[in-house]
Amino acid sequence: MTFKELGIIEPILKSLDDVGYTNPTPVQEQSIPILLNRKDLLGCAQTGTGKTAAFTIPIIQHLYNGIQELKGKRKIKALIVTPTRELAIQINDNITAYSKYTNIKNTVIFGGVKQHAQTDALRRGVDILVATPGRLLDLISQGYISLNDIKFFVLDEADQMLDMGFIHDIKKIIVKLPAKRQSLFFSATMPASIVELSSKILGKYEKVTIKPKQATAEKVAQAVYFVSKPNKAKLLIHLIEENPDASVLVFSRTKHGADKVVRMLAKSQIKSAAIHGNKSQGARQRALGHFKDGELNVLIATDIAARGIDISDLSLVINYDLPNIPETYVHRIGRTGRAKASGIALSFCNQEEKEYLKDIQKLINQQIPVIKEHPFPLDENEEIPLAAKPTKNQRKKKNRTAGNKPKEGEAAKKPKRKFYGRKPR
Repeated sequence: MTFKELGIIEPILKSLDDVGYTNPTPVQEQSIPILLNRKDLLGCAQTGTGKTAAFTIPIIQHLYNGIQELKGKRKIKALIVTPTRELAIQINDNITAYSKYTNIKNTVIFGGVKQHAQTDALRRGVDILVATPGRLLDLISQGYISLNDIKFFVLDEADQMLDMGFIHDIKKIIVKLPAKRQSLFFSATMPASIVELSSKILGKYEKVTIKPKQATAEKVAQAVYFVSKPNKAKLLIHLIEENPDASVLVFSRTKHGADKVVRMLAKSQIKSAAIHGNKSQGARQRALGHFKDGELNVLIATDIAARGIDISDLSLVINYDLPNIPETYVHRIGRTGRAKASGIALSFCNQEEKEYLKDIQKLINQQIPVIKEHPFPLDENEEIPLAAKPTKNQRKKKNRTAGNKPKEGEAAKKPKRKFYGRKPR
């Protein structure tokens, strides 16, 4: 199967040839015909399966075919909403590449930066808008954006949207959309909450499912090291020194853990950078830019910050901490082995994380090979910390701060401290 056989028009075929796409991935092969027929779509597919091209290419083609509607002052015809800035930027870059030989105009808006450049682009007129929820609603309320002319609406990474607390923002956006539109809904997982949300967005739809075992392609060589928690840093340094030219993306479960890994690597003269919600947008983009350009070989990331990282030559993914949600493992290792490239995904597993490993292997329906010969083997007698039951005060504190979730990957605001002393003059 080729893109031409799917009915893709010549200007887009030419741009796909420029970026090196020859044959569609399974999600593209299944989704594109549905979308070209203007049907709604519910897609269950992980990052790394090619779903961005699956939904952006048909939208570009529909807009190009309706070119007479694009004359004069351009109005937003397509809206793509995604949870993080990095992913929004990546999708917008892809649209720019795929629409190179058309006159389609697109732009991206996200929080964490000044809005002036974004509002200038909106004033000039765009056909396709990629947005994160918070900034989108903000600019709608200021009168810079109208959704009255939307013909195509895409909600991407819906499960991540819910995880980040965007459910109310999404509902506010949905009610502002025209009833007559083509809607696309993508999520890596389909729990009941996601199915319920999809029913509010989609009309009569068709479903495409790319199973996790397809997403974790054979191209990605997977292996696991059993290692005690204190020795994880030593093993990471050992692997980086053994692969000095490799581009290495390291996953940490927490923001604090990511920063700690950077400091530990620095002590061994290994230059790295961390990207997570507490980092400014500028710092995150600089770190990602240096990593893509090869100026930096090691990048430490949390799962939310890593959404949208698309690096063609990424050779090695290391799970410094195993994720406690098995689907997250699929997301992570999907960062390598993309398109025709091969890749390696290595995981560190301590005694406490063995249950996580079992859940992951059950999900992907395969046993991950164990590398036994390494300098820092796990002590099987290592004690597993007992999960302490939260105290009454801890529960109260959690309830007080539950509503203070960071938006669009930003750090939560610190609660104001009461001042009991004399105020300075």
